[in-house]
Amino acid sequence: MDTYKIINRRFPGFALILVSLMLAYGCDKFARIPEVSIHKRSGDVVKVQVEVARKPAERSLGLMYRKSLRANKGMLFIFENEQKQVFVMENTFVPLDMIFIGRDKRIAGWVENARPLSGERYSIEQPSQYVVEVNAFFCRDKGIAVRDEVVFKDID
Repeated sequence: MDTYKIINRRFPGFALILVSLMLAYGCDKFARIPEVSIHKRSGDVVKVQVEVARKPAERSLGLMYRKSLRANKGMLFIFENEQKQVFVMENTFVPLDMIFIGRDKRIAGWVENARPLSGERYSIEQPSQYVVEVNAFFCRDKGIAVRDEVVFKDID
């Protein structure tokens, strides 16, 4: 039997093994999905898959014009400096919690249930360098607390 026929016969088996390995080890090993993990004092970890907004235009757009936000999904805003960050909900249809995170990657505070389509300015008194927007009441429902530690994964 020539080599071509041998390879042709065995290739489907090889492809099946490759796909099985990808599923067994998780596709995130192959596709990097940015994630924010919140490590609570209880030892529990809450994970949020995020889109990353680091450029001024990305931060200005944020989650505007979206009609929904899936559970445990959100957006991470990265700022150059730690300072008082201020957000508005103009053109944002989804009620949100805004989690403010200090340079030390600890939660400084949050705004709960920011009102959609509002021109109101949302912030906390403490400075922050990062903000994560998630669905409203996320912090309450997940038991998030001030000073919980935050870890970024696959966020360049």
